[in-house]
Amino acid sequence: MIQLIPHELIGLSLHPSKPILRKGLHHYHLHLWIGGSFTGIRIHSILSPLKLEIFTLCDSAVDYGGKVCILGAFDSVAAAEAPYTVTHCAVVARMRFHRIEEGNHKLLVTLADQDGKMIMPNVDAQVGVRFTEQAQSATFNLVMQINGLKLDQFGEYTVDLAVDGVHHGSLPLYFGKTPQAAAAESES
Repeated sequence: MIQLIPHELIGLSLHPSKPILRKGLHHYHLHLWIGGSFTGIRIHSILSPLKLEIFTLCDSAVDYGGKVCILGAFDSVAAAEAPYTVTHCAVVARMRFHRIEEGNHKLLVTLADQDGKMIMPNVDAQVGVRFTEQAQSATFNLVMQINGLKLDQFGEYTVDLAVDGVHHGSLPLYFGKTPQAAAAESES
């Protein structure tokens, strides 16, 4: 038997409670009421793992004592013709780990064309995330310098980042014709 209940008698609320053991675990109280009677449910959840605070492609970058200095963030390159070589650029990622994630992590950075073909060797790295006694989170800065990045054809490329086998971010890189080259091509 289905009983219809007027919508003003149904309610739902979610209230965060104090952290459990301060290790990234939180519990929530979920209250559901129907017609004035309450049902309380406790849900346990884990904060999402690492947070990708910065992920960009840029002209140049440096990690200076834990500070990331980024110059000229971009997502497109224009040239009169293909192939074209980007003389120098960098991929920057700043990741925040929670205390529960302390230890070694495997990073993977790939750069592929629109057909999924890798245009440079994959970058595999192992990083150790350590915490001070007081800290509840820690950051790791990845600054990957790229010299002579060859773009064989016009189109969209992608830079991808995975940590411990889990995809955490994608950056598009659009490679198109300069406005002058496009105008000259349309006139002919």
